[in-house]
Amino acid sequence: MKKSVMRQYWRIQQSQTLISMVFWTSTLTLLIWPYVSWRIDPAESLIGIPMTYWGLGGIGMGVLLAVLAIGWAYDVSLGLWREHLTIVQERNPFTTYKINVPFGMILAQTNAILRRMDPEDEEIRRHCDFVDRWLEWNSKQEIWARTVSSLHNIVGEDDPFFFNLSEDARAELVKSSEDIQDF
Repeated sequence: MKKSVMRQYWRIQQSQTLISMVFWTSTLTLLIWPYVSWRIDPAESLIGIPMTYWGLGGIGMGVLLAVLAIGWAYDVSLGLWREHLTIVQERNPFTTYKINVPFGMILAQTNAILRRMDPEDEEIRRHCDFVDRWLEWNSKQEIWARTVSSLHNIVGEDDPFFFNLSEDARAELVKSSEDIQDF
């Protein structure tokens, strides 16, 4: 039920651009028409089509071209979308300091392999200790509890097992995943 509703919502968002173009064109055309309609004789026609329709079509095409020109200038000349994406990335905690669970599991496995490669190397131990602390901090975040709760429902009660977390952190994560309300 939830997934089908979200799919329909996504489809509405995807069609929003085309619908917006139709609304922009029709609204602005009908707003401009009263100011220019006096210049067009509705009794005349061109190729069997009344001049009123040619006038409305011309205004509509002009509005559509103006909107597309603004979009082109925004995209090509100004390139503001690049800065927008940069800001979105900078503000996204999952590209800066937060880790989602699947990536955290892969990072923990990589960390364990790195530790086994050279257990005596101080730099490797220091790096691995940092990654362990980072993963432990992330395990206290709501998204980890929500993911673990979902995995318990999908995979089973004993999964996932986070070997890299301390017993306390693992117990706290399991408890918070049981307490969380799944939607």
